[in-house]
Amino acid sequence: MGLFKRMNYLNKAIDKLNNTIEERNIYDVFELLDNKRKIFVRNLIAGMSKGVGIGIGFYLITALVIFVLQYIVRLNIPIIGDYISDIIDIVESRR
Repeated sequence: MGLFKRMNYLNKAIDKLNNTIEERNIYDVFELLDNKRKIFVRNLIAGMSKGVGIGIGFYLITALVIFVLQYIVRLNIPIIGDYISDIIDIVESRR
């Protein structure tokens, strides 16, 4: 009886492991890791996408900051306005 209990336990453990592997698509990961070309192409595309995203994000945030700074200058706050006006002049002179 002890042997049958152990076999039953092992069968349940193997079934559980098999279900886990199928649910998490581990087979696909192993297939991907086996092919160096797929890894290279996937990483290349991911890197280019991240680079474009960072560029667009930086552009938008910089434009927003400059817009806010120009608005603050228009409010004509004495100390802050002069300082920001100098910053905007420096940025515009480097274009």
